[in-house]
Amino acid sequence: MRAHRTSRPVQSVERARSQHMSEHENHERSTVSVIGLGQMGTRLAQAFLAAGYVTTVWNRTVAKADALVAQGAVRATTVEEAVAASPLIVVCLPDYKTVGDLLEPVAERLRGRALANLTSGTPEEAVRIADWAARHGADYLDGAAMSGTRLVGRPEGLFVFSGSPEAFTTHRTVLASLGNSVHLGADPALSPVYDTALFGLAWGALAGFYHAVALVGAAGVDPAAFAAVATGHMPFVTSLMADHARQIEDGRFPDDDGTVEVHAAAMEHLLHTSRVRGIGTDVPELIGNLLDRAAATGHGSSGIASVIETITKGERND
Repeated sequence: MRAHRTSRPVQSVERARSQHMSEHENHERSTVSVIGLGQMGTRLAQAFLAAGYVTTVWNRTVAKADALVAQGAVRATTVEEAVAASPLIVVCLPDYKTVGDLLEPVAERLRGRALANLTSGTPEEAVRIADWAARHGADYLDGAAMSGTRLVGRPEGLFVFSGSPEAFTTHRTVLASLGNSVHLGADPALSPVYDTALFGLAWGALAGFYHAVALVGAAGVDPAAFAAVATGHMPFVTSLMADHARQIEDGRFPDDDGTVEVHAAAMEHLLHTSRVRGIGTDVPELIGNLLDRAAATGHGSSGIASVIETITKGERND
């Protein structure tokens, strides 16, 4: 016997069912919602999709969600719909003010959910929004993508989170689809502190690299040829970081890696060579000033990690 056919297409029936889902069912239909589909937000959503998670997306400019929907994402038509769709809400927006402006009208929808904020900001802003989320019954994680967009979704991409330990434990597997997701502690301010500290570290290393490329370039060396040697040298540099961190913690600065005075003399050689080659001396001058100030405060015969005391005390050149 032929099955009875309804007068409406099956697709229309399913759409109607979807539109009339109970609130509980709607909450369970998606694993994670991504609000904000700029360059980073889009990559976050793609990583969740690639890991097999049902992902709801929303952006003020609707067309920005089109490519993700084509890849399998669920389009939310409003912020409220995006929040209601998933137990984990990931926001990646231009600033914390925008986060507050978008979520304040739907704050009650956050109750019982986890809010992971990957928007760049200050420690003070992170604490404020964590308190706001707590008042509305939501667990809060402040986060930062430390490897830019190129490594999102890959194991070597670093993501740091701070805030609710319970939220991180509950959603750890989902967040791990973004990369190496590390929880720094319960204080939500830790994430932006690490974010800015690691940003400064990266720029310090890159500034040294750019100066080095300019210097060897003046001698006719190809940048790629130099980079091949330089990257092989970096494990030694990172090993110094680990060892010097222990020295800083102990407050003792042995001269195993050379004294401040020895390094100051070497920096003078770098300055001289740079001037002779006709390149800028901003980077070695900065380091030379740090070494000179360390020596002036009695650390000339100490190991180079003693420079930390000059920085920590906030001393400046007049």
